Amino acid sequence: QVQVVESGGGLVQPGGSLRLSCAASGFTLDYYGIGWFRQAPGKEREGVSCITGTDGSTYYADSVKGRFTISRDNAKNTVYLQMNSLKPEDTAVYYCARTPYTVVTTAEEFYEYWGQGTQVTVSS
Repeated sequence: QVQVVESGGGLVQPGGSLRLSCAASGFTLDYYGIGWFRQAPGKEREGVSCITGTDGSTYYADSVKGRFTISRDNAKNTVYLQMNSLKPEDTAVYYCARTPYTVVTTAEEFYEYWGQGTQVTVSS
């Protein structure tokens, strides 16, 4: 059964850090890319970052560039999103999803098998 499960969310103060995990099961990351998305209250879901399954190419939205880092551990079949210098506007539910395409984009039409999400709240 193909599944991705997010974890690592929580409450953090502005300027703090969190590391999100996207654990994959039922498939291996060697052949699939993973994207991270987020949805803040009252807003549409937006793409945050992605990493390809082939050569590990990455993409970051301008709003997180320089603060977030995506990486993968194929041995653990897990993709991580390290989030530093967090801001209140990063507050959202964060989702991961897989893509069978070799694309460096977070356009949602390329993604399938979404997780349930993990809440990230940045507040003092």
